[in-house]
Amino acid sequence: MAKTRVITPEELEQQEPFKEQLRRFYEQRQPGVAPLAYIRTYGCQQNVADSERMKGQLAQIGFGFTDKPEEADFILFNTCAVREHAEDRVFGNVGALKALKRRRPEILIALCGCMVQQEHIAKKLYQSYPFVGLVFGTHVQHRLPELMVRTLVERRRVVEIPECDGVITEGIPAERDGTFKAFLPIMYGCNNFCTYCIVPYVRGRERSRDPEFIIAEAKELVRQGYREITLLGQNVNSYGKGEAHGVDFPELLKRLNAIPGDFLIRFMTSHPKDATPRLFDTIAACEKVSRHFHLPFQSGSSRVLREMNRGYTREQYLELIRYARKAVPGIAFTSDVIVGFPGEQREDFEETLSLIREVGFVSLFTFIYSPREGTPAAKMPDPITAEEKTAWFQELTALQESLSAERLQKLVGTEQRALLETDAGDYLEARLAENSVVRVQGDPARIGEYVTVRITSARSYIVTGDIVD
Repeated sequence: MAKTRVITPEELEQQEPFKEQLRRFYEQRQPGVAPLAYIRTYGCQQNVADSERMKGQLAQIGFGFTDKPEEADFILFNTCAVREHAEDRVFGNVGALKALKRRRPEILIALCGCMVQQEHIAKKLYQSYPFVGLVFGTHVQHRLPELMVRTLVERRRVVEIPECDGVITEGIPAERDGTFKAFLPIMYGCNNFCTYCIVPYVRGRERSRDPEFIIAEAKELVRQGYREITLLGQNVNSYGKGEAHGVDFPELLKRLNAIPGDFLIRFMTSHPKDATPRLFDTIAACEKVSRHFHLPFQSGSSRVLREMNRGYTREQYLELIRYARKAVPGIAFTSDVIVGFPGEQREDFEETLSLIREVGFVSLFTFIYSPREGTPAAKMPDPITAEEKTAWFQELTALQESLSAERLQKLVGTEQRALLETDAGDYLEARLAENSVVRVQGDPARIGEYVTVRITSARSYIVTGDIVD
C-alpha cells in the first residue's frame, strides 16, 4: 500500500487541460448555456467540506448548481459508509435515477466518497447500476476534472478506487454552502481502528494540514464575514502528531484565536483518549473557542469500551469531564453513543445510562450498532436480539430527552449570546454557544448576526426567547 502524500501544485496544474476540455465539451453540447450540477452529500461534516471543494472545481469549469436532479447535466452523490442505513439510502436514491438517465442519456451520474471506497460496494455499483458512469474514492477527488473527461469525452465507465494511506491537497477553492458558517478541515483520516468503524479503511491514516495553510484559510474566512468556523477532523485532538512543524491542537487553537475579528471557533470530532488537561486549559484561555465540546463516549461500560478498542475506561472518561468542568466553567458536552454493540449485556447498558445521568449532556447522537463489512466487530458474536436493542435505544433516548428538558429549564430567565442561523417562516432559529437551538421573533435580514437572547421557555431540545439587543 502506498503512503500518505501531499498533492503538489504541479499535480493540480495537470488538471487545467481537463477543465478546458470540459468547458469545450459542454459549450459544444449547449452553446452559450452553462451546465448545471446537482450534488447530494451524505454523512458527516467532512463530507460536506469535500463536496464544497468539488463544487469549487466544477465552478472553475463553468458549472452552475441546482437542487433539482432533473435539471442537472452532472449528478454527484458524495457517500457515507458509517452506517448501513446510509448506504441503503444511497442505493435507493441512485436506483431512482435510472428513469431519468433513460430520458436524458447525456446526464453523467457519479458516486464518490467513503461508501464507494469499499471494494465490494464499488463492484456492486459497477455490476448492478450500469447507468452510473463514474465511481471514485476518497483519495482522488482532486482529479475530478480528469475523471469526468475520461467518462464524458472518452465515453467509457470509470471506476477509480486506488489503495493508499491518503493524500493532502491544498489549493482547491471551496464553493461553500453557507455565508456565515464555514467548515475548515485541519486533518484527514484516522489511526484509531475502533472495532466497529470503517473510517480508517476508507479515509486512510491520520494526516494533518500545515498550520500555515489552516491559519491563512481561517483569516480569509473571517475577512469574508464568516461568524462561525468549525474545525474538522476524525480526531482533531491528535492534530499535528508526528509532523515536523511541531504544532499540536491546543497550539493551533491559540493561533486561530489570535486572528482579529468577531467569530466563534468550534471543532469536531474529539477522541477522549487524546483529550488532555492542556486542551481544556487552552479552551479556558481562548475567548473565541466555543464552550461546547463534542466528546463521544460510545459506551459507559469499560468492558464494552475495551471490545470497541476505544483506548480509555469509563472512569478515565468521567475524570476528563470533571477536569473540563473545573477548568472551563459552563462547558457543555454532547456525545455519541452506540446501543447494542456485539456482546453488550443489560448490565453494560445500565452503565451507559448511569454515565449519561452523571454527565448531563446537552444532547446525544444515538445509534443502534450497525455491522460494517471488513471491521473486527462484524465478526463478533452478537446474541442480543434486534427487538432488545430497539427497546434499549428507546429507553436511552427517553432518558436523554428528560435530562435535556431539565437542563434547558435552567436557562429560562437567563440572557445568552446566540447566532441567528435560519428563517423558519414563523420564527428565526438561533444557536447558543453551548449548541442548543433557540427560537425567536426577529427580522430575517439579521440572519448571520450575533444577538443577545433572553430565554423565556424551554422544551426537550429547543428553547424560546426574545432578542434584547
